[in-house]
Order: sequence, then C-alpha cells, then structure tokens
Amino acid sequence: MSPSHQPSGLPGPGYFPFAIPGSKGLPRLLRLARLPRLGDGVRFDGDVLDVRFGPWRVTTTAANIRSADVAGPYSAWKVLGARLSLSDRGITFGTTTTAGVCVVFDNPVSGIEPTGLLRHPNMTVTVTQPERLVSALRAAIGAR
Repeated sequence: MSPSHQPSGLPGPGYFPFAIPGSKGLPRLLRLARLPRLGDGVRFDGDVLDVRFGPWRVTTTAANIRSADVAGPYSAWKVLGARLSLSDRGITFGTTTTAGVCVVFDNPVSGIEPTGLLRHPNMTVTVTQPERLVSALRAAIGAR
C-alpha cells in the first residue's frame, strides 16, 4: 500500500471531493437525490483510481488510464447526478457545471449498472481542484 493510500471513506492527500456549487437549483436537486453522499469522491493513490458517487463505483488501475484533462463548462442537464452518455457510453458523476475531469481508459470500465456488462471508455467527474487531480493522474501516466 502506498503512503498516500487512505482507507475507503477517509480523506487524505489523494482524495478529491465532489464540487458542490453555490447556486440554488443544482444543490437542491442533488440534496433531494442524496448525492453526493458523505465520503463520496475520487481517491487516487498513484496506483488505483477509486470513484464513489452514491451507489455507483468505478475502480481501475493507473495503468488503465490513457489520458486525463480538465473539461467544461457543462450544460446543467449533462452534469446532474450519475449519467450515461448515449453517444459514446461514457459515464459522468456530476455536481457542478463549472469544470470537471475527463479520464479516458485503455480498457473500458464498469460503473453505471450493477452487472458490469455495460463498459465505459471514459469518465467525467466534477471534483474540487480538477487541475490537481489531472496533475496526479498525468504523473502516474508519465511514470509508465
């Protein structure tokens, strides 16, 4: 276990909570949906990327990450809650329209449905400090 790895649910240097906007509409809808839950967020210890958003979870190794970029702003209907893109099967865990991180995988990952049959070639997460998450992911990609 690497030094920055934190047990599930605990914040640490590799923890990126979901961003919660200050506007009235979106946070109210998220609260009604009970998203994100306490402890939800992105954890990256340099080896494993682990994302929890309510009942949904995506876990993969750093070796499976092809690229990571800051993206946005987004339309509100594209970022509320957990969302499947019908155009490319990507998964979004969204809480704000401002900015997020788009992660592209070498091998698609499971996440939106419990059987794992539907696989996602990319994922967008709207975390606080998206630039810091991108930097950590890119450092791992560059270390290969």
